[in-house]
Parts: sequence; C-alpha cells; structure tokens
Amino acid sequence: MSEPMNPQSPSAPEGGATYTPPKWRTEPRFPDGPAPDPAGSHHERRIRSFQPRRSRVTTGQGEALKRLWGTWGLDIDGHEVLDLKAMFDGLPVVLEIGFGMGEATAQMAAADPDTGILAADVHTPGQGNLLALAERGGMTNVRVANGDAIILLREMLPPDSLAGLRVYFPDPWPKARHHKRRLIQPEFLDLAATRLAPGAVLHCATDWEPYAEQMLEVLTAHPRFENTQADGGYAPRPDFRPLTRFEGQGLDKGHVVHDLLFRRSEN
Repeated sequence: MSEPMNPQSPSAPEGGATYTPPKWRTEPRFPDGPAPDPAGSHHERRIRSFQPRRSRVTTGQGEALKRLWGTWGLDIDGHEVLDLKAMFDGLPVVLEIGFGMGEATAQMAAADPDTGILAADVHTPGQGNLLALAERGGMTNVRVANGDAIILLREMLPPDSLAGLRVYFPDPWPKARHHKRRLIQPEFLDLAATRLAPGAVLHCATDWEPYAEQMLEVLTAHPRFENTQADGGYAPRPDFRPLTRFEGQGLDKGHVVHDLLFRRSEN
C-alpha cells in the first residue's frame, strides 16, 4: 500500500483550528459501497501497519462493488459485534488480513466451500475484484471487510470466534525506523490470541527475510502460540495456500518465501 498517511493526526490540531480530513477519507466513490474511512479518523490514535493505496477502479470492479457490497461487504466501523455464525450460515470462519486483488482468496474459498473467509483490506480495486471473482465462481463463503483489521479484531469479533487467521505478505516496512509499523508484533498476537479458538492456526507468509525472522522470534516467544513444526522453524507452503502472482514475481527475483504456522494453545 503506497499512499502515505499520518494515523496519529488529531481531529483538531493545536491552536483550535478545525481538522479537515482529506477528500479520499470523506467522499465515497461508491455511495452504496465501502466507506472511505469507516471507523472515522477520531477512532484511532495508534501507528497503523498499513497505508491506503489509491489506484484506478475498473468498470468491472466498480460494478461488483455497486451490485454486491450490500450483500457480501461490510465496513469496519467498530460499532457492533458481528454474528459470524449468522453471516456464514454456521461455517467455521477464517480471517484473512490483506488480500491484495483477491485471486488467492478466491482460490482458497473455491477449494474449501465448508470454510467461511472474512477477508479484510483497504484497497478498493481489490475489494471489487474479489467480489467479482466470488460472484463469478458462485462462492457464497466469502465476505469482504473494508477498513482496519485491528478494529475488526478488537471491537467487532467475539472471543474464540475464529477458526484461523491468515496474514500473507504484509507490508515489510523494511526501513529500521518503520519496523514499529509491522503488523506481527507481540501486541497484535495478544489480541489475535483472544479471538482465535483454541487450536486455531495463525498462518503468516512473507518473502522479506528480516521480517520472517522477526515473525518467528515473536511467535516463538508468545505464550499462547505453539509452532506446528517440530523443529521450531518455518513450515513448507501448505497446499491450501495458492502460489500468488506477487509471490511468483518474487521467486523469479530470487526471493525466499517463508511460511509460519502457529497454533493457538489451549490455555
């Protein structure tokens, strides 16, 4: 995600001047689709692990947003706790944080129709693309969530409600001064552990070696997660995670992809 933002900007800066949010936060491009800033800039003051991207929405993506958002989409506004059983007709639900253009998510949903996928991202073209792919493939086990996944986890999901959590290729924030923005941190794991059911698996993947090392370190140290690998290291890519176009490009450049699969402990 490429457009810089200041997640700690106050709603009213010093001096008493009224804060005016940028237009991309307040003006919906699709009035019946995803909101530009569903939780409101007043809701959070933390440093966020993502930056919203602004890129062109194709005609097909826009039509999917207009047609399907009211049925399969939801804004992460932090106002209510979701009833996942009702939303997914009783299926176990896996949360995917950051799905890009949605191709891998759609493949996983098609391959496993008995699992619901709640896919969260802030990228409007990707949201429209995933909705279009789900409709085209007849995949009713996908819901698209728009906004900050931390608010979704903290405010909108019940304890022990997730059968799994997937974080594939999150922004590595390679510069040392930006490492605090990385998603996989002890505080995130504290929150995730409360929303994952006992025995549920947190699955991370990255092609950025230093980030993979950090992920392994913090997951290994966390008291509520256990490595599924007997040797305490990385896992081979499981068959259910498709090889994405982004991943293929990285492999062509010589990148090494690491998968980490950690199970939430029973305690």
